[in-house]
Amino acid sequence: MKFLQAVLRTLFYIAVGGVISIAGAAFFFMNWEPDRDDFPVRGIDVSHHQGDIDWVKVARDDVAFVYIKASEGSDFRDRAFAANWQAARAAGLPTGAYHFFSLCKDGASQARNFLAVLPDEPDMLAPVVDLEFEGNCARRPTTDEVLREISAFVAAVELIAGKRVIFYAPEEFYRMYLSGNGLNRRLWVRSIWHAPSYASDWVLWQFHQRGTVDGISGSVDLNVLQNDLSVVDIQS
Repeated sequence: MKFLQAVLRTLFYIAVGGVISIAGAAFFFMNWEPDRDDFPVRGIDVSHHQGDIDWVKVARDDVAFVYIKASEGSDFRDRAFAANWQAARAAGLPTGAYHFFSLCKDGASQARNFLAVLPDEPDMLAPVVDLEFEGNCARRPTTDEVLREISAFVAAVELIAGKRVIFYAPEEFYRMYLSGNGLNRRLWVRSIWHAPSYASDWVLWQFHQRGTVDGISGSVDLNVLQNDLSVVDIQS
């Protein structure tokens, strides 16, 4: 009987230890962030998925800039874009717009869709084109096709906006289409819970996809600027 009690006690301690370890790991990953001394300038990116946002609270919670989804493909426009843009700017936050690029649509029509909602604000952040497979159509065009359509999008947007486009590109997309192909635009990398390793010359780094910020009820993407840059550097 004593032996059985000892075995059960041991199993209990193992189970409790396992639960504590899992909880500790979850807490670490949910709260991990780059060293604030190394990357002091922090921002978020949002869309209608964040719901109603209290931008005054956001601006007070160590958020120095925000990118807001404007459009997707050749016909989708984010229903919360205009309200988010106006309220974020009223709260004193530097704002930029991004377009989710569809691999199933041509670049010119996507540029027209984006430009139709892009505000004419000289001090806005440089426009961003979101290049990724997640949430995109199933088609995988050739590298030449993708680069041609991205180039068409960039040329049209930069002509009207007067600012150089930034490419948001997670590792898989970057390696398949952009790496080694004469990338001459600034890069926004995605590397969750660890420093980015697939590209060294980046200006923005998305380090968390389920972060928390005052004023937003659910999770939100968290980002930092490269440590030698300021918000002013991504306004042109």
